[in-house]
Amino acid sequence: MLISGNEALAEGAIRAGCRYYFGYPITPQSEIPAYMSWRMREVGGTFLQAESEVAAINMVYGASAAGVRVMTSSSSPGISLMQEGISYLSAAELPAVIINVMRGGPGLGNIAPSQSDYFQATRGGGHGDYHCVVLAPASVQEMADIPFLAFEIADKYRNPVIILADAILGQMMEEVKFKDFERIKEKKKWAVSGAKGRKPNVIKSLYLQEGYLEEHNKRLQQKYARMVREEVRYELFGEERPDILLVAYGSMARICREVINKLEKRRKICLLRPITLWPFPYKVISKLVKEIKFIFVVEMSEGQMLQDVKLATEGEKIPVHFYGRLGGGIPTPIKIMEEILKYGD
Repeated sequence: MLISGNEALAEGAIRAGCRYYFGYPITPQSEIPAYMSWRMREVGGTFLQAESEVAAINMVYGASAAGVRVMTSSSSPGISLMQEGISYLSAAELPAVIINVMRGGPGLGNIAPSQSDYFQATRGGGHGDYHCVVLAPASVQEMADIPFLAFEIADKYRNPVIILADAILGQMMEEVKFKDFERIKEKKKWAVSGAKGRKPNVIKSLYLQEGYLEEHNKRLQQKYARMVREEVRYELFGEERPDILLVAYGSMARICREVINKLEKRRKICLLRPITLWPFPYKVISKLVKEIKFIFVVEMSEGQMLQDVKLATEGEKIPVHFYGRLGGGIPTPIKIMEEILKYGD
């Protein structure tokens, strides 16, 4: 099927078992709620356009607490409005999938593609010590496939998962082969789905007794440590023993694959594409860094993932160079090549 990234993601989520969607339209992701508005009826699900992004994320909280697979989507400033609710979801240990199809910022910005919400997604975004697993697709096919992984991780850890895309991936069209519908039979024992014949389940994020909140936080941190051990995902493309390591994610990784193809006869170069932005593949970079001459990072931002790349070098004296565009600017393969070649061999 030839389909846009936004519509592919929506259909993928439905096939992954999502039957409740609450959201509010904002460009460049409005095709997701538009698709959900008619497709949910066909599969017996529920679509509701909320009065705001704040309302939408709190509807997600309620549906998740009832034990169903639920999703919302928005774009940059809309996701900012959801941050309190995302913190509540994390504290109450409620699984949900949250889509951010990023646009140019800060402020209202524009509707062009950007990757400037990296910090917001990977550093929590809301209040308190919490983490969300952050997945970054790089094709329309992955936009269709990644909801399956997102809901699986969300349910596995009882935690929100963010899919971080951008306007390029949301609007572009590619051929997609969809997975079959996932059959979900197991009921969630912790859900508030009616307490007849059992003790009531309690879902909350408020802990007022002395020391209770600290203990709750410690348990959450143990869960996040498990995510770091088990959920790191990445892709390597190019030279197996490179001199240059190129790092990019999402739509920029697509562009950088073209750079690799053009430079393969001139430089020993490899592309690292993080698929999980949190947890970040620090160990992969720390292993490669001992054999390479320099690292080159490409982003549609002022260099947010760049900070994680530098952290991954673990104090090794290796140059880390950067090229980025801001506010909807898109790096081209030719310009990236020119920037890399400035640093010689």
